[in-house]
Amino acid sequence: MTRPASHTPTVQIVVNGIPRQVPAGTSVAAALAQQPPGTTRTSVTGEARAPLCGMGVCHECRVRIQGRIRLACQTVCAEGMAIDTDAGTAPGSATPCP
Repeated sequence: MTRPASHTPTVQIVVNGIPRQVPAGTSVAAALAQQPPGTTRTSVTGEARAPLCGMGVCHECRVRIQGRIRLACQTVCAEGMAIDTDAGTAPGSATPCP
């Protein structure tokens, strides 16, 4: 017996200028974790950083969304959302700690 294809709704986001499709309801942190390099920023010492606590306490997941600094773990992807990480750039250049 053949199962019908599942049609999970998706939204298109743009990560560092690259369009991506993710399932609707996906957090920005989860969307970033699903693609290389899986990080959100570079620390002031040059280390790659990624979400740690998943509840908005550690601020390791901060990114720019539509030009504003946001926590990726606390933000749900929306159609056309522009997300910029500073992963691989000068340490702390794009997402200073608020």
